[in-house]
Amino acid sequence: MSDFYKKILDNNKEWVEQQLAVDENYFKDLSKGQNPPLLWIGCSDSRVPANEIIGAKPGEVFVHRNIANLVVHTDINMLSVLDYAVNALKVKHVIVCGHYGCGGVKAAMGNQSIGIIDNWIRNIKDVYRVNKDELNEIADEDKKFNRMVELNVIEQVFNLAKTSIVQNAWNINQELHLHGWVYGLNSGYVTDLNVNFSNNDDLDSMFKLNF
Repeated sequence: MSDFYKKILDNNKEWVEQQLAVDENYFKDLSKGQNPPLLWIGCSDSRVPANEIIGAKPGEVFVHRNIANLVVHTDINMLSVLDYAVNALKVKHVIVCGHYGCGGVKAAMGNQSIGIIDNWIRNIKDVYRVNKDELNEIADEDKKFNRMVELNVIEQVFNLAKTSIVQNAWNINQELHLHGWVYGLNSGYVTDLNVNFSNNDDLDSMFKLNF
């Protein structure tokens, strides 16, 4: 057994003991069910832990993570999480949170083949195509990279709003708010991109579903 593997097992025991020292019923209460107000769709990057960033406790955030925090309409994994969060857990907020310095976004801005992930990040290349006029005006590569991260988040929030799951919730007047954030790895702060939806009024008519 490696030292690292043994260490994380020991860490678990220590963590359990710390929780029980504060509340002996902590895990019994936690096992009774969950009622999170928030679904977090974030990047798989190990430096972006959803709960810790917003100071949330276990049971307060339902989480889905993938490379570059994408909302892809053919991704059954993401759709299943979204459906359960909206229709079973009745979350009131969904946050798409990207992060500056995202490797997936950086890779999508280049042409180097990496492997199977090429097919996944091709979705981000579409974001570049739609926003190329704005991006091509940015001479500084770091600023262009940061803006691409932001535009990717904005696009994913729009993608969420276009799903039948979200639009059906709005159709039955269920409270559901969508938001887009970017996390700063070098600061710890999130930036609210002010892309917010609580209904489909701001969607192009071709994306509005009739139920």
